Amino acid sequence: MQKILVANRGEIALRIIRTCKELGIETVAIYSEADQELPFVKAATKAVCVGEPPVNKSYLQIEKILEIAKIEQVDGVHPGYGFLSENAAFAKRVIKEGISFIGPKPETIKKMGDKIVSRTIMEQAGVPVVPGNSQGMKTVEEACKLAEVIQYPVMLKASSGGGGIGMVFCENEQALIKSFTSTKTRALTYFGSDEVFLEKFIDNARHIEVQIFGDNHGNIVHLFERDCSIQRRHQKIIEESPSPFLSNETRKKIYETALKAAKAVDYTNAGTIEFIVDREENYYFLEMNTRLQVEHPVTEMITGLDLVKWQILVSRGEKLPLLQTEIQSFGHSMEFRLYAEDPIRFLPSPGKITKLEWKQTEGVRIDSGYEKGNTVTPFYDPMVAKCIFHGETREIVLARAEYFFSQMKLEGIKTNVPLFLDILSIPEFRAGQYTTSFLANRKV
Repeated sequence: MQKILVANRGEIALRIIRTCKELGIETVAIYSEADQELPFVKAATKAVCVGEPPVNKSYLQIEKILEIAKIEQVDGVHPGYGFLSENAAFAKRVIKEGISFIGPKPETIKKMGDKIVSRTIMEQAGVPVVPGNSQGMKTVEEACKLAEVIQYPVMLKASSGGGGIGMVFCENEQALIKSFTSTKTRALTYFGSDEVFLEKFIDNARHIEVQIFGDNHGNIVHLFERDCSIQRRHQKIIEESPSPFLSNETRKKIYETALKAAKAVDYTNAGTIEFIVDREENYYFLEMNTRLQVEHPVTEMITGLDLVKWQILVSRGEKLPLLQTEIQSFGHSMEFRLYAEDPIRFLPSPGKITKLEWKQTEGVRIDSGYEKGNTVTPFYDPMVAKCIFHGETREIVLARAEYFFSQMKLEGIKTNVPLFLDILSIPEFRAGQYTTSFLANRKV
């Protein structure tokens, strides 16, 4: 593999380009007209404009991206995360052109992208799933009848999409009736399918995910867990590993279950098995992410491994570099997602970065797609950087994070740094005693 097209932007594009440089692989970056001054464009061996700023005219332009890939004669396409990373049709087209898709097989992406299909596969594999239904619901009457069986509160979810857009919390029947039609409409608009289903809402839960990796030789391993329970509106803000909540017994069981889930679909390349865990440490399968996760640096920090390198090696037919027994975890790591965001209203706050000063000292890693003078535009996700910290203990990591955010200087845009400092000051968080409702309960 001599040349890779990076079908993404910002910090993840830079992240991929960095590994490619270390492997002696040339890179072709694609960029929209709004991104032409960003660092990832300059870092690539070559950069080609893919279109106008809106995503549907640039980073989601499958035909244009494939045209660039063929013209540049690339050997592989890395989709990063978001955009086309979990688009089975795109993966299939890349492979059809004789180019390696640096990710799982298209059929796996398709199966796991449908939450109802994935639930069914996991049930058949003996993986515990959240109480709910494994069929789409056509009427609100059908939904209300099921909700009575599994009992309120429930989550109404889009089968083909996730995150805050694809789910609604329903505390009672009135809320379910009110949300049913609008959720189906929103699902059709954002994900191309109006199919929805119900799951029992697990109160005071932890969101635990396991990083898994497979090759084309039948080898599948886990690379430990990440606790992603600090969320706002169902969107992750802080992730850490190891989880301060799991007992060693449950941790071992959840690893085994994640591997069982991965083997059920003959998984290859990087992926994540997500679980919801209740107060008694009962855990249930939520979904499988068939891509590299935003928070993958947390795993890299505790293992010392380069997951993008692993992705490339697997995509060119090699075996996984390490056996399960050879993969070790060292210390503790935590990632904070730094957004261009109004800290009071929690809305995107685009603008030009006029000052940017931060120190990458021992145990501190910054993955950013911006530098001083760049503009955070309203066209894309407003994440400015991922601030990742590592240390021998969780206490050391907390101290490094607190010092970093209190010293950094970022001007020209509003950010969620005040939220980080607030969270870091809360005794329950410092003690690792938090759930997915942690911020909501504090009206944050």
